[in-house]
Amino acid sequence: MSATPQKNRASRRVLAAAAGLATVGALVAAMPAGAHDRGHGHGGGPGHGHKPRTVDVQLLSFNDLHGNLEPPAGSAGNVSETQPDGTVKAIPAGGVEYLATSLRTARKGNPYSVTAAGGDMVGASPLLSGLFHDEPTIEALNGLDLDVTAVGNHEFDEGATELARLQNGGCHPVEGCYEKGKKFKGADFPYLAANVTQEKTGKPLLKPYTVWKKNGVKIGFIGVTLEGTPDIVTANGVKGLKFHDEVETINKYARELDRKGVKSIVALIHEGGAPASTSYNYDCDSPGAGDGISGPIVDIAKGITPKVDALVTGHTHQAYVCTVPDPSGKPRMVTSASSFGKLYTDTTLTYDRRTNDIVRTSVKSANHIVTRDQPKAPDMTRLIDRWNKLAAPIANKPQGWISADINGRGSTAPEKPLGNVIADAQLEGLAPADKGGAEVAFMNPGGIRADLVHKASGSEGDGVVTYGEAFTVQPFTNMMNVVDLTGAQLVTALQQQVSGPNEASPKILQVSKGLTYTLDLTKSGADRVVAGTIKLNGEAIDPARTYRVAMNEFLAGGGDGFPALGQGTNKLVGASDLDLFNAYLAAHSTATAPLAPPATDRITVIQ
Repeated sequence: MSATPQKNRASRRVLAAAAGLATVGALVAAMPAGAHDRGHGHGGGPGHGHKPRTVDVQLLSFNDLHGNLEPPAGSAGNVSETQPDGTVKAIPAGGVEYLATSLRTARKGNPYSVTAAGGDMVGASPLLSGLFHDEPTIEALNGLDLDVTAVGNHEFDEGATELARLQNGGCHPVEGCYEKGKKFKGADFPYLAANVTQEKTGKPLLKPYTVWKKNGVKIGFIGVTLEGTPDIVTANGVKGLKFHDEVETINKYARELDRKGVKSIVALIHEGGAPASTSYNYDCDSPGAGDGISGPIVDIAKGITPKVDALVTGHTHQAYVCTVPDPSGKPRMVTSASSFGKLYTDTTLTYDRRTNDIVRTSVKSANHIVTRDQPKAPDMTRLIDRWNKLAAPIANKPQGWISADINGRGSTAPEKPLGNVIADAQLEGLAPADKGGAEVAFMNPGGIRADLVHKASGSEGDGVVTYGEAFTVQPFTNMMNVVDLTGAQLVTALQQQVSGPNEASPKILQVSKGLTYTLDLTKSGADRVVAGTIKLNGEAIDPARTYRVAMNEFLAGGGDGFPALGQGTNKLVGASDLDLFNAYLAAHSTATAPLAPPATDRITVIQ
């Protein structure tokens, strides 16, 4: 989901050593564009005797892991499952110890098995991975035998040079190597970025595609991120890069693969949609009114050449297995496996050895829950324990106390309890005249990456918020800005939540105490924010007056489709969002008087 990048980690160095870094140029040289044999071929050996005309290839896929090596806590770690009687049950899922077991179990008896991902494997990660610039996650993905992934927007959080390091290996340029005598090896699977080119040279930043081969079976994978990546990543993350149209790019490389004799093609697309139900086992092809899937992926799928046989998607953190017609009107499979490793998709591609193509009519696909009642993969447990030991001195430090769960990522409401806490923390920290004189604060919903969960995650005790838990909520370490905006610009910014690029999928800003307004969802576009109801501390917003507004640097740059917020002047740069969050927890909670979930009464919603 849209959110903001992590940076400025040097102060939280764990171990440091001098290290070299592969440049983007070196990356392109090391991984030239073109077909590449990725024949991991999980299980099975070469066939003997007469080969049957068709062979079933198992495609396992997942997306939006976001460095969640441990099972995600609270409601963010649940999957919704519709029961036979129509009720919906929440099932705890995810964690790479279980994901590894699920994938390895699924591969048994499938000599032709390939594992692919739809982007956002790293970025916006919990402390266990984020503190180490996501090296633990790349190491885990290597252990999961991932064959290929597309880049997502979060792969650009720390810029193209850091993405090159994740691919090629080498220790971090500032923080060095984290383990004595161990150099980070990088990903042993290719990151694909067909629609990302370097501004100066026009050349692809990374490989546009790769070809998986086994016993004469060849399947091409083309990987793209959403064209709108620059709108949801800070400017530094995408500096010097151009992002191109997903459909045009995929069609171009599908033609190239076809010319090379690769007729079976899967597109990995970091863009997605929203099914009519949030249950993972919803029948997306139900014919009823309002059923099916909506969102950007529908138009993308309809435009992609019939040469492509299946689409693995992501970005929206939704679960779906749908068919969307290709340009010739034939149904084609489009899948997404929720997020955080809670699901995986198992797709059967029937490969015709005579035509070298997939028999589209027999493509079958289903999502499966990564349940937590199966055995843990011992190698993943060892990996988590190893990195947890390094993180522990920082991760386990108490920051504050809460009396109950305070939901953020797990809340589906426009106004989230944890969003109110974060916005209030930002206002309180930046209200003093010498800190910026803020009168109101805005927080982007996509930047809230988890819930604050009352149940202890380790030995700290119930209700204790550790640094690691606070970091998991706000992992970007964004610097805060306080700027001048007119009342008219403020009103426009609030209207941009539900209009322009945000009209189809609103992004409702979390607001600090004192700001109130009505959101009328029965209306359309900007009218959904009822201008006459917008008040600050009980007074109507004056269009001509100047207000001091606090927000993170991502929003202050106009990110997430809020150009009005990018028009601020007289900027003062404050502390980081995480520092303000932790300071607020410390100031407003004790063991005997923990912080309670705040009321959500700032935005009046009419539905």
